[in-house]
This record gives sequence, structure tokens and C-alpha cells, in this order.
Amino acid sequence: MGSDQFLMQTYTRLPIGFDHGQGSWLWDTHGNKYLDAVSGIAVVLLGHAHPEFVAAISDQAGKLVHTSNLFQVPLQAELGERLCAVTGMERAFFGNSGAEANEAAIKLARRVGHVRGMETPSIIVTDGAFHGRTMATLTATGNRKVHAGFEPLVGGFKRIPYDDLEALANVGKHRDEVIAVLVEPIQGENGVVIPKPGYLRGLREICDALGWLLMLDEIQTGMGRTGKWFAFQHEDIQPDVITLAKSLGNGVPIGACLARGAAAEALVPGSHGSTFGGNPLACRAALTVLDCVDKDNLVAHAAELGAYIVAQLEHRIGALPIVAAVRGSGLMIGVELHRACSEIVNLAMEAGVLVNVTNERIIRLLPPLNLTQSEADILVDAVASSISEFAQSP
Repeated sequence: MGSDQFLMQTYTRLPIGFDHGQGSWLWDTHGNKYLDAVSGIAVVLLGHAHPEFVAAISDQAGKLVHTSNLFQVPLQAELGERLCAVTGMERAFFGNSGAEANEAAIKLARRVGHVRGMETPSIIVTDGAFHGRTMATLTATGNRKVHAGFEPLVGGFKRIPYDDLEALANVGKHRDEVIAVLVEPIQGENGVVIPKPGYLRGLREICDALGWLLMLDEIQTGMGRTGKWFAFQHEDIQPDVITLAKSLGNGVPIGACLARGAAAEALVPGSHGSTFGGNPLACRAALTVLDCVDKDNLVAHAAELGAYIVAQLEHRIGALPIVAAVRGSGLMIGVELHRACSEIVNLAMEAGVLVNVTNERIIRLLPPLNLTQSEADILVDAVASSISEFAQSP
């Protein structure tokens, strides 16, 4: 195995590397087996080495991987149609990541603002948000640690508290040049923060009243993760822009920005682009994900199994003094503790389960959507045991 000395040190990596995977399981280079409740940070929606997915991308790699957007890309057109059908949107732009999808959303919002005569159109974002690490998406992210060392940040953003409709309405009273609101339906990196019921509907109503675009970052919540195809569907609203990535390609890099109405017409030839975005391989991967999620009824499965896991965790560790909350939507689950708990990652790994700790105190569980009932029980047992052991440490 190569040495990390030749890599820029942008990650504090765990001392473990993987050789292969199957379903919800990974095997490291020493042959040890782990249940994967990280899924490449909400990416590997179908699990590892899914037979239909492997067959599809192998077949496509043997046909055509890339041609560029200078030509027609039939699979891209098909994917755009499929995603618009399931989201209620009208047009799609494809890039290679969530950050690129959000960059496209930011650009098209500004473009709409300029068309409306605004000199400095601004976008409202929220505290605790995570939208990416490019300069614009880093600025939109509501985390000072992410900003540090990269100033000057990009202008054109106004920040308000998350899950606070009154704060949003107050911005509207100042009649500044606001064009859009960009928000996560559930904040993922901030610790699976679920807003109060009615928050998304309230956002929609305020945006309608003030003529703002409602742009939802569904990069972590989309594709069935929360027990609906998309998290905004829990409140039966329709955004103007949706951004997707992560699980859309099951590990093959692809991001999408979907829009309707004026936002769908904002980007024209020459105004935006991507060399690799929406190439045949990535689009075949995404189409296969859509097929498998639909065929295997994984959206409903995620809703049912996620509720089961939350209930079991509540039963096992909910009453422990160290536990602040157990919360989740579908298979996007967080266990918040009262103190920093990075050690939980190693304790769970020793028990044969891979978990993630985000925002210092939240154990985040993002298993594949086709996790089985027996695997869910293994996950619950390992997480509950790890938290119980951690609670007894100084």
C-alpha cells in the first residue's frame, strides 16, 4: 500500500484501508469485516458491489465513457427527464459533485437577479449549513472553522439562524436585493438537525410572497435517504431549485442542479459548463440507481427501517444521562451526546461497525438503503454498546 506522504494532508485518516465490499459490508486489507454505516458519507446508496450496478457500469465502460458536452449525450438527456419526473422540476444541469451542483445553483440565482435588474443580488443562507468547499459554497456554509484561512470570502450572502422563519421574514422587511434562499431540508454535517414541522412550507410561503427563489440542497437528503424520494416531499411543497449529488451515482461522481420556472431558463450557452459533467458513464450509473431504488421499493424500506433503528436506539440508550437526543428521518440518523465523542468511531470499529461523528458530539448513521433487518440489529447493538462503554469513561 502506498504512503500518504505524497498526499496533501486534508484529512485525518483512520489507520484502516479497504480491499473490497459486498452489500452493507466492507473488508479491510487485513481481512477484517465491518458493517458500513457511513456509506462513503451518504454516497453508496445501494451498498457495495451491487450486481445490477456493477453490470451496468461495466457494460457502459465497454461502450463509451466520455465524449464531452460539445455533442448530444443520450443518457444525459434520459437522466434529466427521469430526475425532472420524480422531482417535478423542468431542467437539469450535470456536474461532478455536490459543490459543483451548488455552484450552479448560486450562479443561476445571481443570473435571475441580474435579469430582474438587481446590481448585487444576494442569497440567504443559514447558520450550521454545509454546502461545499469551493469559494462560493464555502462562503455559503455556516461554519466558521470551514471559513478560517480562506478569507476574503465571496460576497453576496446573508446569513440567518436555521429553522427560524421569523428571522427570514425580517430580512424581507429590509427590501434588500435578495434573490434566493439556499437551505438544507435537514442539516447533515451539522449533526442531522431536523427542523420543526412546517419549516419548509413556511420557507415556500415567504419566498412566494417576496418573489425569492427557494433553493434546496438535497445532496445528503435526496434519493430516498429520508424515507421520501426527496426531503421536501415530506411537506408537499415544490422548490424552484434542487441540488443533488452523493448517492445519485452510488460512488460514481455526479452532481445535478434541477430547476423550474425562471431559474430553469437562467443558464444559456456560454454561461456555465462542465467538461466531465453528465458523461455517459456517470449518467448510466445514476439511471441504474434510480432503477434499483424504484424496483426494490427502497424509499419505503428506508422509512420503515429507519424508524425501527431510532426506536431501538431510544430503547437501548435513550435514557442514559450522556445521551441528549436520538433523531432521524429514514436512514439518516443522529445520536447526540452531551460531550465530544470522537472515540465512539474507534469503539464501534472494534465492534465491527463503521460510524461517523460529526459536529463533535453527534454520531451520524448513514447506512445503505438496502440494509437488512438483521444488519440493522447488528448496527443498533454496536452503537448502543459503544455509547454505553463511552459513557463510563472519564
